[in-house]
Amino acid sequence: MRDQLPAIIGGILLLADWAIRIAALIIVPRDRKPSAAMAWLLAIFLIPFIGVILFLVIGNPQLPKKRRDRQAEIDRMIAERTEGVDLAVDRSSWPAWFSSVARQNQELGALPPVTGNSANLLGDYRGSIDAMASQIDTARHFVHIEFFIVAWDDTTREFFAAMERAVARGVTVRLLADYIASRKMSDSKATFAELDRIGVKWSYMLPVRPFKGEYQRPDLRNHRKLVVVDGLVGYMGSQNLIDRSYNSSKNIKRGLQWQELMTRVTGPVVAAINTVFLSDWYSETGVLLGDEENLLAIDVPQDPSPNALVCQVVPSGPGYEGENNLRQFLTLVTSAQKKVIITSPYFVPDEAMMYAITSACQRGLDVQLFVSEIGDQASVWHAQRSYYSPLLKAGVEIWLYPAPYILHSKHLSIDDDVAVIGSSNMDIRSFTLNAEVTLLVRGESFVAQMREVEQAYRDAGRQLTLEEWQNEPASATFFDGVARLTSALQ
Repeated sequence: MRDQLPAIIGGILLLADWAIRIAALIIVPRDRKPSAAMAWLLAIFLIPFIGVILFLVIGNPQLPKKRRDRQAEIDRMIAERTEGVDLAVDRSSWPAWFSSVARQNQELGALPPVTGNSANLLGDYRGSIDAMASQIDTARHFVHIEFFIVAWDDTTREFFAAMERAVARGVTVRLLADYIASRKMSDSKATFAELDRIGVKWSYMLPVRPFKGEYQRPDLRNHRKLVVVDGLVGYMGSQNLIDRSYNSSKNIKRGLQWQELMTRVTGPVVAAINTVFLSDWYSETGVLLGDEENLLAIDVPQDPSPNALVCQVVPSGPGYEGENNLRQFLTLVTSAQKKVIITSPYFVPDEAMMYAITSACQRGLDVQLFVSEIGDQASVWHAQRSYYSPLLKAGVEIWLYPAPYILHSKHLSIDDDVAVIGSSNMDIRSFTLNAEVTLLVRGESFVAQMREVEQAYRDAGRQLTLEEWQNEPASATFFDGVARLTSALQ
């Protein structure tokens, strides 16, 4: 019997191996994109037991049903509050394609487009944080703050001081921070102890605490960045509430500095930005805030000037059934008639987005992509590089922002009068796994500001040519293809 034991064990393992493979063929492709299904099947077939464990841990791209139900409940409430109220009074002047984009966004994310807004871009890292702190000093009723990463350091110290002054004046300050992203920062305990000391009401977003009944796929994160003061002024964009080096010894050693872009917004759309915060506050705390913290867009003063902007807030993420931001980007790129300019620190598009971008070139459009010359996340950087060759061959201009800066801004401009800015990268993680928020803007004055930012990127960086890329040694691009395959795991 002992002599037969190795054969018996080997037979059991062989049967288990085949059972895993057959089960994977049945389970994995269900309700999953072909590219993601193929990546998972490849992982499971090559490393069956490890692949299965990974699939069980990070194979479900949706939040728990309770959270998705809360998001659906919030969307119903938004629809009820906005029914019969149309603050997009100039619809007749919109191009038909823009009306279609706005309708799609509202169908997916519930929030309608509104007119009478103004917005200014903020590209100075420290200046942006100081501007938000100064705005908090004007607060009379409430301040709502939501960031993927929150840290109390020398760069953000004045922001924290402004929160403390607001609380001392009797202003209610609420703050949301992503659980994993913020806790892994150095001195995170001191950060949240400081929030407690100054009296901020705060909560983690998407906590992973299984012993407290709080669990979902660990890499489903809330990546949003926004600030709302009294429902009258809002800030959105790519920047986290932390020092420009992210206080990382590895970043400091490399001299890395993050380059960001935020926008300050006033007008009725601020009510929509606030709604995103209120929905996340409800999702995390179970508390629905009252009318004092939930201003209607109709109650927010409008910009009466000829340069007033049409704006629409588009939330997205695993709490929604559709990939709201991906659908928005696809529709905008395919609708463009003259120009498409994309800025994304992590550019790992899916097949549909690649077709949209390269087709825009074939339609004769000016298509440009701004990315960093270097990367801070090796797997994403290599996956991004794997797309350079087909993009360059299609006619896309690729501009590299110079080291030691990481171009972390996230925006898209279409023709001369439409743009998007927010927290969403143009990659599979932002399309599917992260909760994101973007701002769709129609207005030549805003796009003119963005054109200045884009020109500054060109002046600072350099253009990558097809000839240069074709001379890239194979040893340097070997990992690009591997990273591209693993990027589809979702």
